[in-house]
Amino acid sequence: MAGIAGTISTSATAQQATDAVAPENGTATSAPRTDIHARHWMVSAANPHAAKAGADILQQGGNAIDAMVAVQTMLGLVEPQSSGLGGGAFLVYYDAQNGTLTTLDGRETAPLDATPTLFQDDNGEPLKFYDAVVGGRSVGTPGTPALLKTAHEKWGQLDWPVVLSPAITRADAGFAVSERLASLIAADQEKLSRDPTARNYFFNSNGTPIAAGTTLRNPDYAATLRDLAQHGTENFYYGSIARDIVAKIKGATWNPGVLSMRDFANYQVKERQPVCAEYRGYDVCGMGPPSSGALTVGQILGLIEPYDIATLGPNAAESWHLIGDASRLAFADRGRYMADIDFVPMPLSGLLDKDYLGERSKLLTSKRALDNVEAGLPSFSHAMKLADDEAIELPSTSHFSIVDSYGNVVSMTTTIENGFGSRLMVNGFMLNNELTDFSFRTHKDGVPIANRLEPGKRPRSSMAPTIVMKDDKPFLAVGSPGGSRIIGYVAQSLIAMIDWNMSPQEAINMPHLVNRFGTFDVEAGTPATSLAPELEAMGFKTSIQDLNSGIHAIMITEDTLIGGADPRREGLVIGN
Repeated sequence: MAGIAGTISTSATAQQATDAVAPENGTATSAPRTDIHARHWMVSAANPHAAKAGADILQQGGNAIDAMVAVQTMLGLVEPQSSGLGGGAFLVYYDAQNGTLTTLDGRETAPLDATPTLFQDDNGEPLKFYDAVVGGRSVGTPGTPALLKTAHEKWGQLDWPVVLSPAITRADAGFAVSERLASLIAADQEKLSRDPTARNYFFNSNGTPIAAGTTLRNPDYAATLRDLAQHGTENFYYGSIARDIVAKIKGATWNPGVLSMRDFANYQVKERQPVCAEYRGYDVCGMGPPSSGALTVGQILGLIEPYDIATLGPNAAESWHLIGDASRLAFADRGRYMADIDFVPMPLSGLLDKDYLGERSKLLTSKRALDNVEAGLPSFSHAMKLADDEAIELPSTSHFSIVDSYGNVVSMTTTIENGFGSRLMVNGFMLNNELTDFSFRTHKDGVPIANRLEPGKRPRSSMAPTIVMKDDKPFLAVGSPGGSRIIGYVAQSLIAMIDWNMSPQEAINMPHLVNRFGTFDVEAGTPATSLAPELEAMGFKTSIQDLNSGIHAIMITEDTLIGGADPRREGLVIGN
């Protein structure tokens, strides 16, 4: 059998990656790539314009937080389907000066006027997903602008207007629509064209989607960024921009929503302790609840740690049996226990307890797929009975990693949830549909669901921005978009780099095999499909399909930065 490792990509220079834009389906036809090396600083992001914006800031002497603001505001312009000012984000940050690791939670919040049955019909049954998504009902209070300003005030080095200037300049001048963006607009035409503002921006006057290569200017976005540059987030959360967003949501002809000015006034970015899981001498650290990312990735790694994955290697079906069933066990705990910890008590330490995971890992000793997977019983000081979640998370989102010349490290995953979010556009940016990350049901058989919708609550996320520490120093920054498959993408990349000694690009290039709920998703068009018969013989169902991750990683060695960008998207690594 041909090996499955390192079969999707390679590229000799950062500039080659600019022209090597991968197709949306993310299959093995994407352009070849290899690792990019640098000594001083590095940016790995999902779009060349965004990577270059971050690089420009770092070249001016800015730090990783300055570059983060530039990258995110540029992504909101050139990758509007994935993230932006109308969404939310999680930041994992290593501060070299203090030697500390922290996280900022910029997740959206549910409106205070929302009811637990917001996504149920008159008979109390959950709405169909897209019936809930499109329009104002699904929009939560955006957190990304507050996160950008909070992080910059705490750790930024250059002046605030300076870090916003690359996106302002590009919004005024325009950018060439990429093949990927054009294909996504065309594929979403029916939903995206319902909002007149979005229709006028993304479609020609005759109603056809704009074509790749079209120069797209966004003066409204430039105006919004100029307002942010002059007034900070004052108008976004208390003034004219907030009023425009509320009016858009409440005036939506399709599913008007209940977000109000008091939701904006009450919004807070929360600095939280990172959640860290020890794995083979490394500390794998990321965002805690309301994200399930770090906990679930940590559980997967803890469950496979007793097994010699390194010797089995990436081409062995047995490796994927262990990873796949470990993921299923972790997802069972995720569905039972994980939600916004400010609303739902959670067994944080119990879920990552070595003894608990050690006992659970004994379930993996069979050479067969597990017949039945249920949530475990981690140690928990709080007596609570919870039912399993039914939330749907579809892939969109973006991730970028940054290391600066001062030793600071950023790993940030950012989203508006579904592609183009709620499909509502205002002031040059798309509004999120993040509330559909809640469970549409509130209870099951009379037992409450942890991730049920409640006023002011943050929906559970799978975003898993990660910084891996070795001997109290950062070793790796990594993350990915991809809905609930984010967890599998990140876990696989960590196993590839830690157990299989792959470089960042080699790990990213690997075909994906992801198991969340029993069926093994196997990446189409790659040699991984040759493993499907063996996995099926073990008792797994398999589904061969496109798996469009967007992993962006930077490895930090003693004298070199090594970066990779996912060829399934249009990303770029730039370093110096």
